[in-house]
Amino acid sequence: MPSLHLHAGHTPERDAGLTELLQSCDLGEWLDLSAQRWAHPGHGDFPRWQATVRALPQHLARHVELNSDQPEIGAPEEMDAEQRACLASGLRELVPWRKGPFSVFGVSIDAEWQSFMKWNRVLPHISDPQGRRILDVGSGNGYYLLRMIGLGAHLALGVDSNWLANWQFAALTRFLPPEFAAAMIPARFEDLPEHPFDSVLSMGVLHHRRDPQEHLQQLRRYLEPGGELVLETLISEETSASGTLPIDGRYANMRNVWTLLHPDRILYLLDEAGFQSPRCVDRAATTLEEQRTTDWMPFHSLQEALDPEDPARTVEGLPAPVRAIFVAFA
Repeated sequence: MPSLHLHAGHTPERDAGLTELLQSCDLGEWLDLSAQRWAHPGHGDFPRWQATVRALPQHLARHVELNSDQPEIGAPEEMDAEQRACLASGLRELVPWRKGPFSVFGVSIDAEWQSFMKWNRVLPHISDPQGRRILDVGSGNGYYLLRMIGLGAHLALGVDSNWLANWQFAALTRFLPPEFAAAMIPARFEDLPEHPFDSVLSMGVLHHRRDPQEHLQQLRRYLEPGGELVLETLISEETSASGTLPIDGRYANMRNVWTLLHPDRILYLLDEAGFQSPRCVDRAATTLEEQRTTDWMPFHSLQEALDPEDPARTVEGLPAPVRAIFVAFA
């Protein structure tokens, strides 16, 4: 059975621990898929990212505090100035950092998204992660995986096909001791063998799906009976009678948003997919405080996506981003 991330520069002890944990959870097929993806990445920047992560200092963090708005991996005094400069240079080679922030041995990664703002809206409405097996679909670089491990999850497993996000996660977690059971599979959700989890998160994914109902049906198949779905997505109340706002072209400068749904339409689709007790627990407009350009993500962000004359509209004349959180049970 292949180990999970040895080729990403992790310690053999961490790889062995994660592999043993996934095997104990009957996720051997997921390990096989991960090994296949790492062996055949098919991305031109893969060798550069691999070299960058392998060149990071070999240093296991003594101080770890993941239950924090800015998760901390290692304290500043655990590295000397030369090591920290090497670390900062390497982490910057993995720009753009979309999700964060993180502190790694005192190097502060100020990502595009202040992801703790979303997490703080989610957390009051979900089951305690303590002891749960959690799957995060479209996990990005793993910010929410680390937060859930910080709250005592038994396993926080992410899936994301974006190679840069996987290398960022590898860079962060190479410093973690083996007992921090967060892992990522570099694959598409649709390619995963079915396996039940206690909780499934799908945050920021639904509006990127051409068939939202199909995505919800897939999510349900990965939940234990009584398991919890946490769904976060863009919404709109400026929809047709069917509860949909089709997107023709771009939305907020994004190419891959197909439809914005009314919250009531999402509740209906959750019910149709067989979920129990679906409810919308939060709605929030995305602000320039939550999503913005930084030194660690120096490209266009939300500000460039909004109409400068009317920030309640996007540059395409559509309603500005509003996101909602839904909770339902299998």
